[in-house]
Amino acid sequence: MPNIFQTVPLIHFVYLSALLFCIGVVGVLIRRNAIIIFMSIELMLNSVNLLLVAFSAYRQDPPGQIFVFFIMAVAAAEVAVGLAIIIMIYRNIRTVDINELSRLKG
Repeated sequence: MPNIFQTVPLIHFVYLSALLFCIGVVGVLIRRNAIIIFMSIELMLNSVNLLLVAFSAYRQDPPGQIFVFFIMAVAAAEVAVGLAIIIMIYRNIRTVDINELSRLKG
């Protein structure tokens, strides 16, 4: 059974990763909802992970895939802390709109 990274050209993974990253950047720049921005950041992180796995499998070098495993572990911790912060902000000001965060200054 052939490896998927041997049958699909590497440039396709690069294009897919670039597309996912650009969607994440647009989501961060355009949206005002903190949860959507948080999901866009995770999308950018996962696009980088996809690229790391693709290059690692293409070169048949496992340290890149091991590095992705540790990145995903840190991302899971980031999600837990980030969602806790978003929930606390919602409890204080009853919205997750980032334009309303200036109310937290006083």
